[in-house]
Amino acid sequence: MNVFDFDNTIYDGESAVDMFKLFMKHHPALIKYTPNVVRAVVNYKRGKISIDDVFKDYGGFIEEIWQSMDDVEEILTKEFWQKNGKKIRPFYKDIHTDNDIVVSASPELLLREQCLRMGIKDCIGSQMDLESKKIIFPCFRENKVKAFRMKYPDEVIENFYTDSHNDKAMMDISKNVYLVKKEKITKIK
Repeated sequence: MNVFDFDNTIYDGESAVDMFKLFMKHHPALIKYTPNVVRAVVNYKRGKISIDDVFKDYGGFIEEIWQSMDDVEEILTKEFWQKNGKKIRPFYKDIHTDNDIVVSASPELLLREQCLRMGIKDCIGSQMDLESKKIIFPCFRENKVKAFRMKYPDEVIENFYTDSHNDKAMMDISKNVYLVKKEKITKIK
């Protein structure tokens, strides 16, 4: 089984940033959140905060954004991929297999549509309650392993692809690990 992280691995960029841009197009009042979004992304990219900190410090305003909108599901499942489907990195087509899985911190609601389009067997992502629009399970770090093991308790990950050492927990349970930087793939385990 091959398992892939999503953002900056097979997707060229941060889907959360692209998601926020699309939300702002539909709901310009969300501009008030721009400083928090920029601060979170910059601090995360510079290594000043972890993804744990992003969810802890910024999860509340992410939920607030979602709760202010009635059309989150429609935007994430249709329009997002019409606009951003081209951001799937070309290398993925060359290594795609029928048993690929994506495990990502991105919302599973967002991932599912594109994974279906790409012929990816399954995706595991952060869970959101669509009624309350609250994050009920952030799928990152050790939670990625928990979520994977809940669905696939006995599966062996032959190859794991990621852009970040933040995925150490997934690396630890994988036979082979590949670090992805744009189109360059380097085996690190």
